[in-house]
Amino acid sequence: MKYLFSLLLIASVLVASAQDDNTAGEYKKRVLEHTEIDFLVNYYQQDGENAAVTGGRGTEDLQDLSPTIVVAVPLNDDDVLTINANISAYTSASSSNINPFDGKQPADPFVASSGASKSDVWGNVVGSYSHSSDDRNRLWNANLSVSAEFDYTSFGLGAGRTWLFNEKNTELSLNGNIYLDTWSLIYPIELRTNQGGEHGFSGGSFQEIVAGYNPSFNEHTSKGRNSYSAGIGLSQILSSRMTGYVSADFILQDGLLSTPFHRIYFADKTDYFFENFHLADDIEQLPNSRFKIALGARLNYFVNHRITLRTFYRYYTDDWGITSHTASIEIPIKITDKFTLYPSYRFYNQTAADYFAPYNEHLSTEKYYTSDYDLSEFNANNYGFGVSYTDVFTKGHIWKLGLKSIDLKYHKYDRDSAFTASMFSFGLKFVVD
Repeated sequence: MKYLFSLLLIASVLVASAQDDNTAGEYKKRVLEHTEIDFLVNYYQQDGENAAVTGGRGTEDLQDLSPTIVVAVPLNDDDVLTINANISAYTSASSSNINPFDGKQPADPFVASSGASKSDVWGNVVGSYSHSSDDRNRLWNANLSVSAEFDYTSFGLGAGRTWLFNEKNTELSLNGNIYLDTWSLIYPIELRTNQGGEHGFSGGSFQEIVAGYNPSFNEHTSKGRNSYSAGIGLSQILSSRMTGYVSADFILQDGLLSTPFHRIYFADKTDYFFENFHLADDIEQLPNSRFKIALGARLNYFVNHRITLRTFYRYYTDDWGITSHTASIEIPIKITDKFTLYPSYRFYNQTAADYFAPYNEHLSTEKYYTSDYDLSEFNANNYGFGVSYTDVFTKGHIWKLGLKSIDLKYHKYDRDSAFTASMFSFGLKFVVD
């Protein structure tokens, strides 16, 4: 039934699109007048001391550079095709410690290995197609996506449906998505078996080097992870100055939901070390299903022609024991006809998953266990500031590209578990003449 629910939702959206009433012969404005091209670049940096790869302690240092190009092409008055291509190139201290022994320096959880696993590239391409009815009161869209990284590949498809009522003052939207993922089962180096059937690496076995080390580790039997989501949203113009929006999203995941290279250490087992590195007792084990619910609300208030208030709240819960609250505010300040400032703040807090415990505090008698601090209890603050330049008439040109907007944003993220992150974003939007 769970598979049927998502498939029926997407199918109903596509079938319903054929029932639009047309108003042939009447003039209508094109949904998108010209091809638009967005060039985006994000630089992300983080640091912390609770890496899941090394069992809840160790460096979380990571740098990521992510260029993106988005091309929206009007196929006719009603239809738009959009292609979104993104590459993420990162260097990660924690993932480098999947094999901390392939570098030149001694192995240490707080030092990144200089071996081959320290960096990788993630790629993603999304194609979406949207169609609007002649009266612009109904819209449907469909999308396909594919992405790949060193340890997984993903294929996705989805569809959505939007209706506008009450002279376009009310908008109702439905959407559904399916993602089919496949893991490459990469385990911590000390848990991999060598040709002799021992847990080891190319230079020998850890059983030979570390007396008594013989972990009770079993490889995963499944490589798949599927995600099914359905969402509904309702927006309403409440007054000449205020708009509101409420939403509900439901996500079901099944399959391999734990990460194969996240180490676990048991408090009731003997500790074994090679150099300065704690050898794993096991890997993260989590249930093979997870159901998530997110309820959100937005309220935007137009103070005057210079200032707008944008507020947001979301409540989240799942059957792993996590509940969370998110509250944010953004205050766009229009300083001239073309320049706008975007100060923002977001607060987030969550409870811990039922299966979380810090480094070396799990017991071997437990069925499920993780030391991933993303599943721990924590509070977080996100401070942001941005500036945007907009020229609706695209007076500035580069060859045949009219410059429509320039955006520059910075976000600072702090978590009370000694985790910090920063992100710089730069974007250019062009219109093809």
